[in-house]
Amino acid sequence: MPSQGFSPVTRLRYLAGRARRIDVGSVIDRAKEASAQHGKALPLVVADMLYQAGVKNVGFQDYIDYDFAILTPAERATYMTHPVSNQISQKYDHPDYRGLFQDKVEFDRKFSDFLRRDWMVVEPDNADELRAFAERLGTIVTKEPVGQAGTGVHRYHAAEVEDWAEFHRGLLERGEILVEEVIRQHDDLAAVCPGTVNTTRVTAFFDGSTTHILAMAQKFGRGAVSDQMTFGGFYTMLDENGHALGAGYDSHGHVHELHPDSGARIADFQLPMIDEVTAFVDRVARVVPQVQYVGWDIVVGPDGPVLVEGNWGAGVYENKPSVTGIRTGHKPRYQAAIGF
Repeated sequence: MPSQGFSPVTRLRYLAGRARRIDVGSVIDRAKEASAQHGKALPLVVADMLYQAGVKNVGFQDYIDYDFAILTPAERATYMTHPVSNQISQKYDHPDYRGLFQDKVEFDRKFSDFLRRDWMVVEPDNADELRAFAERLGTIVTKEPVGQAGTGVHRYHAAEVEDWAEFHRGLLERGEILVEEVIRQHDDLAAVCPGTVNTTRVTAFFDGSTTHILAMAQKFGRGAVSDQMTFGGFYTMLDENGHALGAGYDSHGHVHELHPDSGARIADFQLPMIDEVTAFVDRVARVVPQVQYVGWDIVVGPDGPVLVEGNWGAGVYENKPSVTGIRTGHKPRYQAAIGF
């Protein structure tokens, strides 16, 4: 694909917006964290963080998460960052089609062939339908149509519902109108954390003819309804063959050599059916070709991959050098596929 840079005007507007939103106290707190962990002088870390943010397009949390304090300039240049990812999203994800990904109900309708689970929408007059749906499945997951990082996702057991009219009314009032069957995950995923459906984040770019897989991360939960960090979850990066690159980690300084609950060694994890996952991502990426850059959340089930959702603001998952020993990131893959 021909090289295409990002508009200087867009970049300047983005930087100006970031400057207006800087929380100085938060920056200092993050700098203290990096200073203590890596033995670097606090003033130097603060100055470096500000320089990286203003000149090199590195988010403050990126600086912490990817251990920029101990990386050389050449190593830093290999890391994808959230500001750069956001610019890619703005350029390659057409605004007219983003709503299909932002609204979970619309997403389920558009990608129904890839969900491989039952789902329904709560409406004012379908309390009986909701009850029949929930009692047939036993456990259901409800979602607010618009949410991120696992917010607005809940899990209910039909046996615990005493008043179905009240339950139905409560879902409507809280906006939990999307109701889904709980995904059954592959035994290899359940062996690590059986109480949470553990998703694989596959970041991909569709150039109009080829789907490029840019990065893969395996997320693990702690028994909650979601594997997001807000629920105590963490992740490890996967190589091209679906094997973990090291221990698990999150954005709160926690490192997990072993899963805290199951004791499974994270570095030993192998994503099952990796070839099927790759082919599956290629198929879903072609459904809405106007949204080219997507972070796909997938669960490998007993019979193959299942689509959870797609994120047009793909986010970033990267190697953490202090955990994995790997001091390079995935940015060259992005550059080769997208051309920037």
